[in-house]
Amino acid sequence: MEALLALANWSTLLVCMVIKLPQVVAVLAASSARGVSLESLLLELSGFLVFLRYQSYYSYPIGTYLEYPILIAQDVILLLFVLHYSGNMKQTLPYIVLFVGGWYFLTLQKWIIDLAMNLCTLISAASKFAQLRCLWQTRDSGQVSALTWSMSAYTCASNKSESSSG
Repeated sequence: MEALLALANWSTLLVCMVIKLPQVVAVLAASSARGVSLESLLLELSGFLVFLRYQSYYSYPIGTYLEYPILIAQDVILLLFVLHYSGNMKQTLPYIVLFVGGWYFLTLQKWIIDLAMNLCTLISAASKFAQLRCLWQTRDSGQVSALTWSMSAYTCASNKSESSSG
């Protein structure tokens, strides 16, 4: 059982290293961000930042959250392409200020980081619903990558199996 958990852990890390690559490639190949929800991407990035900040704030072992800096870097790259192809590069600086300010705000008081962490599941779900709403409204999957969503489902399932076994 321990070997299976180790395999799930390492395979999740490996998938996370490339999880956004199909999405980035699709956006670049089409030179368009059509179908990719900016709101969804911002919510997902917020959730990842909260989780990473929480883990580092409470000094969890880096192996328990190693994939999050990788996911954040990929989300930032995708966000830049989405802003570029939607003609909104002017919004880059306010988003940087918001995320960097939020990073520090989270740890001003212990209760803030704890509350934010408790809201992470809601933020993640809201991110997925925002993307689905975008798809529904546009009636076009545009540059949304099914492979990225499939890899995301795998990492969720493998993380669930790791946490329920412990």
